[in-house]
Amino acid sequence: MKGQGKVLLVTGGSRGIGAATCRLAGAAGYRVAVNYATNEAAADAVVATIRAGGGEAVKIRGDVGSEADVLAMFAAVDEAFGRLDAFVNNAGVVDMKARVDQMSAARLERMMRINVVGSFLCAREAVRRMSTLHGGKGGAIVNLSSAAAVIGGSGQYVDYAASKGAIDTLTVGLSREVAAEGIRVNAVRPGIIDTEIHASGGEPDRIAAMREGIPMKREGTAEEVAEVVLWLLSDAASYTTGSIVNVSGGR
Repeated sequence: MKGQGKVLLVTGGSRGIGAATCRLAGAAGYRVAVNYATNEAAADAVVATIRAGGGEAVKIRGDVGSEADVLAMFAAVDEAFGRLDAFVNNAGVVDMKARVDQMSAARLERMMRINVVGSFLCAREAVRRMSTLHGGKGGAIVNLSSAAAVIGGSGQYVDYAASKGAIDTLTVGLSREVAAEGIRVNAVRPGIIDTEIHASGGEPDRIAAMREGIPMKREGTAEEVAEVVLWLLSDAASYTTGSIVNVSGGR
């Protein structure tokens, strides 16, 4: 799964699964662009780890919920590396536990703007750089879905689950659009993973509460998800596109 100097951009690369993906990719020889929205110190730490291991990395600020930021982010990758070979559509948000009949329009708009529209815009920019139709040399895209997409998130966050269902559809549809243009598009669908996203949604104890419902009786790690992401980006997955891989402990 060696990167061999390929350029990888990871959105939301400063924490959780995104950070684990950046670190693993740097160790594998990718030149890594670490995107972050607000936590510059966390992005600096990821970049420092990659550089300490002899890798090459840069940080790039940008909110995927803003088209202007998305355009600036990809332009910064162009400037830093002059190419893009791989892209991980990882950035996303969750909100506080709520039923659908408690959700405001503002909450729904934010969820879909970041998780869905942002992912589409980033995929668009990646395709414009990778597709042979646009003069590119091909590449690979991995989208981050969630087990919530198939479970539904009832009583917790149906809006988040719906946004990840959209990511599943984006993965399948886009993969078929660009398969003949040298681009593979796949997704990973993590289950309960030990990251900060649970606390950001107001449920810091969510992992412990759900552990018994997982067939493997444990949560996953960000590194376990990152390993699958790196495989999907690599030439080892050269005949795999339009796939959604569950990384959920059997749930």
